[in-house]
Amino acid sequence: MNSKGFDFNADKVLATEFLSGFADSNGEAKYMNILQDVANHRTRAVEIDLEDLINYKDLDDEFLRRVTENTRRYIGIFADAIDELMPESTEHFTDDDHDILMTQRSDEGAEGADGSDPLQKMPPAIKRYFEVYIKASSKGRPFTIREVKSSYIGQLVRISGIVTRCSDVKPLMQVAVYTCEDCGFEIYQEVTARVFMPLFECPSRRCKTNRNKGNVILQLRASKFLRFQEAKIQELAEHVPKGHIPRTMTVHFRGELTRKVAPGDVVELSGIFLPIPYTGFRAMRAGLVADTYLEAMSVTHFKKKYEEYELIGDEEEQIARLAEDGEIYNKLARSLAPEIFGHEDIKKALLLLLVGAPHRKLKDGMKIRGDLHICLMGDPGVAKSQLLKHIITVAPRGVYTTGKGSSGVGLTAAVMKDPVTNEMVLEGGALVLADMGICAIDEFDKMDESDRTAIHEVMEQQTVSIAKAGITTSLNARTAVLAAANPAWGRYDLRRTPAENINLPPALLSRFDLLWLILDRADMDSDLEMARHIVHVHQYRESPALGFSPLEPSVLRAYISSARRLSPTVPRELEEYIATAYSSIRQEEAKSTTPHSYTTIRTLLSILRISAALARLRFSETVAQSDVDEALRLMQMSKFSLYSEERKKSGLDPISDIYSILRDGAARSNRMDVSYAEALNWISRTVYSEAQLKECLEEYAALNVWQIHPHTFDIRFIDT
Repeated sequence: MNSKGFDFNADKVLATEFLSGFADSNGEAKYMNILQDVANHRTRAVEIDLEDLINYKDLDDEFLRRVTENTRRYIGIFADAIDELMPESTEHFTDDDHDILMTQRSDEGAEGADGSDPLQKMPPAIKRYFEVYIKASSKGRPFTIREVKSSYIGQLVRISGIVTRCSDVKPLMQVAVYTCEDCGFEIYQEVTARVFMPLFECPSRRCKTNRNKGNVILQLRASKFLRFQEAKIQELAEHVPKGHIPRTMTVHFRGELTRKVAPGDVVELSGIFLPIPYTGFRAMRAGLVADTYLEAMSVTHFKKKYEEYELIGDEEEQIARLAEDGEIYNKLARSLAPEIFGHEDIKKALLLLLVGAPHRKLKDGMKIRGDLHICLMGDPGVAKSQLLKHIITVAPRGVYTTGKGSSGVGLTAAVMKDPVTNEMVLEGGALVLADMGICAIDEFDKMDESDRTAIHEVMEQQTVSIAKAGITTSLNARTAVLAAANPAWGRYDLRRTPAENINLPPALLSRFDLLWLILDRADMDSDLEMARHIVHVHQYRESPALGFSPLEPSVLRAYISSARRLSPTVPRELEEYIATAYSSIRQEEAKSTTPHSYTTIRTLLSILRISAALARLRFSETVAQSDVDEALRLMQMSKFSLYSEERKKSGLDPISDIYSILRDGAARSNRMDVSYAEALNWISRTVYSEAQLKECLEEYAALNVWQIHPHTFDIRFIDT
């Protein structure tokens, strides 16, 4: 490359013109506003977007090419330009240690420095309160780690991947400051690499003239340090060619970019691809081989956390419109995995799992979890794993694992030796990585019993307690567990009791808010409909028309993030209603010879959690009776396929069964009058529809068993 073409002073002038002259779409001086914030100590980061350089009319393509191909140098050029342009502060702020030291140094410099000794000159890096980042253009596809070759060294590249490891944030020396004991000289040493050789003798002219080897002391408070964090990024599964294993790359984060990523995050990074020589003992083994790393310049998360969602104007309007829609609950549920046929109530339950209920913290420090846990137990081929995978893609933070591929420590936490420091450190497992998210465990029934016990504490206390290798601690695992399992004999055996089929210990079963039994039974109509649906999906690669356009996962996330900000409470008038509903469930279970579920006080908490999640979906601060009814209905529907089989066995036709339900309900409350709304509420918890209820009312009214009000359809039993 021709070196004559480079004139860094001319480029500095161009950079100064760009920073002072660039105006954004609103006509405001974008970068001068940022510099004003830096001067007022509001921000430290000055992010120069490559898109702005492309759009700036007075810059040629050659300058842009030089910035992308020699980014490290041009960061220094932009920093020098910012030093010249830095405005005076317009706001009053309290001086920190850095400001006081700078004031003191500038006073001393004015008094004593004659400018003859270059080592006494203060480097510009120590005066700066800001850091410069050049962000790559967001147009086009980011590189995979495999595509970043040696030809990109020194250039600005954009890559995507998943973060697998993160170190702690440590201070990295940027400018070392020494003081000489003999002559009182202050010496500055800029540090540009990971390692540096400290000074041992005073290099000042006075000490050299006196032939005195002045002893220098490193002044830590006067030196400048930067925050530094190292992370490992790994290729995404879809980018790995067949037969290969995923590649990893080391990423260095400095200053304001630290603590932006956590293990498990899928991110897009722009940064400078640089070589780094091995140091210490590894250098002896590596010889002339150097390692490469990415000096990060910007971080973009593919899926933001719920708390970090900031709704833009259009999104706010869209969510407000959706919230006013009466059918929003059904629409959101049907937008989850629209390619999967049916399972509408299961999708509603999974939607509530994503929304969750508020965590309750009592005055004495006791916590009541708000996360819902769901177990899908069903015959093979009912799309359990597909539902799990889809939920993980919709949730901002999700970890998918399988039963046989997960050990107890793989789920909770393992003690490992740190490769850098050789200390024993804790490595979080799947449940810790899914903190504040969802952990999906497939093949739950295939797990070893010893490994499954590790989940018990996480599901109720939401912590992982460790006492290994001298490390005794408790890690947070505020995660919602979504498990999928097969019954004990692969398929559900109707000749055996539900307890024999489910084959999970009661201690674990009671921790699941909903245990969904999905039986695959032959039915001419539904099988035909399902086959047509699957053939359509295969032909057109999309689901058949739902009657509305399904919501995108990004819209779902935005809606759920808004809903999660609410903390609904149960009003006093509903307390008795919920208590009665819970006690009646217990009574029914006590009467049954083969109970389908294991009802404990945790079931009552589940009703409250599901009701609160439903209230959140309506953007309501209080739980309504309809929410409690829907929660009870979902609990009843989770065993729907079993009830329908039992009803077939008992030989009861729907009309007779509805009559027995209404008669039992009236007898329980010791009344002769039942309102239509109440009757509909009782029936909605079963498999029957409103049309069947009306048919039953007419048929038994004709038999003179009860009288029906002509307008309100209220029921009055005729005492015989």
